[in-house]
Amino acid sequence: MLSQQTLEKLYEMKLAAMAEAFTQHLSQPSLGELSFEERFAMLVDRQWAFKEDRRMDRLLKAARLRDSACIENVDFKTPRSLDRSLLVRLTGSDWIKMAQNVIIIGPTGVGKTYIASAIANSAIRNGYPAMYKRAPRLYQEVAIARADGTYPKLMNMLSKIKVLIIDDFCIAPMSDSERRDLLEVLEDRQSISSTVITTQLPVKNWIEHIGNPTLADAILDRLVHNANKINLEGDSMRKIYSSLTKSNNSAK
Repeated sequence: MLSQQTLEKLYEMKLAAMAEAFTQHLSQPSLGELSFEERFAMLVDRQWAFKEDRRMDRLLKAARLRDSACIENVDFKTPRSLDRSLLVRLTGSDWIKMAQNVIIIGPTGVGKTYIASAIANSAIRNGYPAMYKRAPRLYQEVAIARADGTYPKLMNMLSKIKVLIIDDFCIAPMSDSERRDLLEVLEDRQSISSTVITTQLPVKNWIEHIGNPTLADAILDRLVHNANKINLEGDSMRKIYSSLTKSNNSAK
């Protein structure tokens, strides 16, 4: 009877994982050999793990990463000048704590988005919220927010995302409103959050693509000076994997 009351209270306090662990303990007499501190620690650990798993799921869902990527699955065998030591360092959280950025440059299909998503996945596993945005979509969302009155709310949300991926940066020449909106996003994030940029263009070509030299210089200042740079080379990974698949099918 006492055990049932305890279970009910645990469920009422929304400690379901602890309640389930408590039920399992009741059905395993051998656990009675453990001390009270040991058994209590096991119950707390179960609840903690449950909450952490749910938190991780929420962060991953909110991130909307383009790929289900993780560092463990990054292809280091295919030649593309990928610096393994740098990527491993980015699986930690020091660069996020220092509000450093990451710039990933390379041709189409070389794996920029996947690597950016893998970095964000590691950030989430370290407890930091992340989010993926394609540059054109980001500009569109900011423009809509300006028009419908939700601009402050959107900018506040973006400033709190510890790792923001802006994919396909400089994929097309920027309009004046896009330049100004991007600068506002970066200004709010400067020194407090990290931004991951993926682009086909070398940094030296950004000013021309951004357009306005003054705004371009301000944008580069907020992105480049403290950035970890990943310069990728080589053929499209999609083509490489497609060729391998065709070869394997032919062999069959």
